[in-house]
Amino acid sequence: MARSQVSHRQHWIVLGSLAAGIALGAWIDAAGNESMHALAGGIEAIGTLWLNALRMTVGPLVFAMLVSAVASVSDAMATGRLASRAIGWFALLLFVAGVLAVLLTQGLLALWPVDRTTAAAFIAGASQGGTAAAATSISWSDWLQQLLPPNIIAAAADNAILALVVFAILFGFAATRLPTHQRDLLTGFFAAMAEAMVVIVHWVLFVAPLGVFALALGVGRQAGLRAAGLLLQYATTVAAVIVLATLVIYLVIALRGRVRVGDFAAAVAPVQVVAASTQSSLATLPAMIECARERLGVSPRIAHLVLPLAVAVFRYTSPLGNLAVCFFVAAMYGIEPSLLQTAGAIFVAFAVSIGSVGLPGQVSFIASVAPICGALGLPIEVLGILVAVEILPDIFRTVGNVTADVAVTVLVDESEPTHV
Repeated sequence: MARSQVSHRQHWIVLGSLAAGIALGAWIDAAGNESMHALAGGIEAIGTLWLNALRMTVGPLVFAMLVSAVASVSDAMATGRLASRAIGWFALLLFVAGVLAVLLTQGLLALWPVDRTTAAAFIAGASQGGTAAAATSISWSDWLQQLLPPNIIAAAADNAILALVVFAILFGFAATRLPTHQRDLLTGFFAAMAEAMVVIVHWVLFVAPLGVFALALGVGRQAGLRAAGLLLQYATTVAAVIVLATLVIYLVIALRGRVRVGDFAAAVAPVQVVAASTQSSLATLPAMIECARERLGVSPRIAHLVLPLAVAVFRYTSPLGNLAVCFFVAAMYGIEPSLLQTAGAIFVAFAVSIGSVGLPGQVSFIASVAPICGALGLPIEVLGILVAVEILPDIFRTVGNVTADVAVTVLVDESEPTHV
């Protein structure tokens, strides 16, 4: 719990740095003092350096964690029929979440469009004047060829994230076919590699208050206090997508019939309170087990298998929140991804949602969102700013995750003819 409190305190410090940077940047812009502008420009370079430090970890971290995740899911499915059924529900709900994220985000952005003038100033401040090329349409044949490039290292260097994800998944499944001692050596190496990259990300995030302040200073100079309104719109949009898609879980329960949706809602409400207060699915696991067993009548055998497995490999709101972030970023840049790019983004969101389970919030934000941006052809300069307000949507992410975890446990239990 002490570590959780430190993490939460760090989130609020970063958020305070964001507010201070925007306010100071707006004041410097209003003052019009050339020497202060020159000094601010030097400070903003520190923000770019910090963002580059985050960027360099994305490729190795994503590849290593996907290889490890594929091995862990394969091992879980080998444990028996119940685990396989639970993983089947996980996969189905993650796919549904990806589709819902695209539809809901596009709908909300149609109702509450991003102000392009403010967004352009925001981007100019975050990237120090950098611009993005518009996403281009791509044919089915070109899209398929990009999935398996002849040189995966060159593809990774060119930010072909979709190809990197496909190769990592194929590599992970191939590793599971090796003799046990070879498989353990290989997966152990990539698990250690992922942990080492997480350590580096922690080092980078340790100085996040300074990096975010430097980036926010540029945003404040370019967009002024309007940047705060854009960030509020961003956080509200992402949170709304997560909340609306979490309600779909109740619809799934209602359609199953054996547990009344009202009983499910009443039983899971105390679990959601714990999740909102801790912002950790793992810390909420005891409350979820009690809810499933005592209030929903789930077999202890099923509850004790499915819920720990769900915490280990399932994060329902990951594709929801991460795709919402990326499509909001696309709206900021005025980019309209094609249908094929959207399909690729959903696939990447599905894959990294499994690989990033268990990572701390700020770490998983970068590791999950940056690859999806790559699949959509989006720059990631603004992610260094958006990570500062992730503490707000993260509350709804955790609540949605534990709701889905308990729901899957009920669904697996309902499929059993009798309780043992």
